[in-house]
Amino acid sequence: MNRKQTAVVLGAQWGDEGKGKIVDVLSERYHVVARYAGGHNAGHTVIIDGKKFVLHLIPCGVLRPGCKGIIGNGVVVDPAALLQEISMLKGMGLPIDGQLFLSNRAQVILPYHRMIELAAETAPGRTKIGTTRRGIGPAYEDKVHRNGLRVVDMLNPALLRTHILNACHEKNQIAAALFGTEPLNPTRIYEEYARYADEIAPYVTDTAVLLNKAIHDGESVMFEGAQGALLDIDHGTYPFVTSSSATAGGAVIGTGVGPTSIGTVIGVTKAYVTRVGEGPFPSEDTTQMGEQLRTRGSEFGATTGRPRRCGWLDLPLLRYSNMINGTEWLVVTKLDVLDTLAEIPVCTHYRIDGVETDVLPADMAGFGRIEPVYTKLPGWQTSTVGAKSFEALPQEAQQYLRFLEENSNARIGMVSTGPDRDETFSLPAFSEATGEFNSGHPPPQSSPGAQETRP
Repeated sequence: MNRKQTAVVLGAQWGDEGKGKIVDVLSERYHVVARYAGGHNAGHTVIIDGKKFVLHLIPCGVLRPGCKGIIGNGVVVDPAALLQEISMLKGMGLPIDGQLFLSNRAQVILPYHRMIELAAETAPGRTKIGTTRRGIGPAYEDKVHRNGLRVVDMLNPALLRTHILNACHEKNQIAAALFGTEPLNPTRIYEEYARYADEIAPYVTDTAVLLNKAIHDGESVMFEGAQGALLDIDHGTYPFVTSSSATAGGAVIGTGVGPTSIGTVIGVTKAYVTRVGEGPFPSEDTTQMGEQLRTRGSEFGATTGRPRRCGWLDLPLLRYSNMINGTEWLVVTKLDVLDTLAEIPVCTHYRIDGVETDVLPADMAGFGRIEPVYTKLPGWQTSTVGAKSFEALPQEAQQYLRFLEENSNARIGMVSTGPDRDETFSLPAFSEATGEFNSGHPPPQSSPGAQETRP
């Protein structure tokens, strides 16, 4: 396998790092983009020539002509949400048929998953995780409990009817006993999901076979993560995490390719940090400066509209993320949000009980004792929007990126300085390492005497 052939692209923090845009930009170089985790609680926003596309389940690669989009077995799928997205994209003239594929092994979200999650999140005395209340967690619970409904089973009317009758009998009793929730009508759910099954059937296939054949045949494949690495069910800030494997390892679990098929890992990090919902956030800024980041960065969720908590770049967090993912390259987004600042704090270490450390605590009590240790770097106070090269950035912005790279244990390969697809540039070494090519054409040859520029 050519090492340039496959890559995992994931969020290096708590999600909302701008993965949608970066996957869209990078998809020009790939034949296939495969989503491997999460559900429609993830919102990826892509802006092309000023036109906004917000996708929740469908991989961003479908916005590129000829690029296949695969929803892998690790994703939990709400059929209504998927069909709504398909209809939206078709209405915009995009050729989805023959370009989008759904794993027959993906798990299905049903109305009782939403019912239980909503009731649990709003019940008095319960610890609120800050979910989107779309049934994601309960669907994964049923999967692990070996009691879920897979897409392939949904296409079998008799099995679908039996599953819904049995599940509603159980879930209605649980919801009524724990939360006093009104029961759901299994007949109505069956009729609704039988219609969904007919509509999604043309997209359903064994995507593991499709992906492995594509790799064997020399096609390039990008594995698209959802949320961020610090929301991973095992390695994130538990229990304030998502319900799936959001790290690079999830690409193997969630698509059915072997670990030796992964060529490189690309982490997407903001030039600062945000988080949605509850949970620890050592470098959060709750002052007017944090509010300024939120306003300039338009930090409101693409899926929920919730305002994001904002703070400063956290290097211990980023080093941890890079370690657990094996991140080789970083993409830095929203550098332009920092354009107006005279100085920029960066968290370089933690102090816990008076001891300076790099190690993230495993428990919430440990996070509560963190005192961030900051270094203040000079700002540039001039616009970086639309910069086309590292050299085009102000010297202070170059210094900021160099500092990030030198202290993160990964190399910067790409920088985003605005929301549009074209407001992004790659570093030469990244283009060479990842194979900058379009729809199977060989990568362009470097110009004689071209020099690598490192941030």
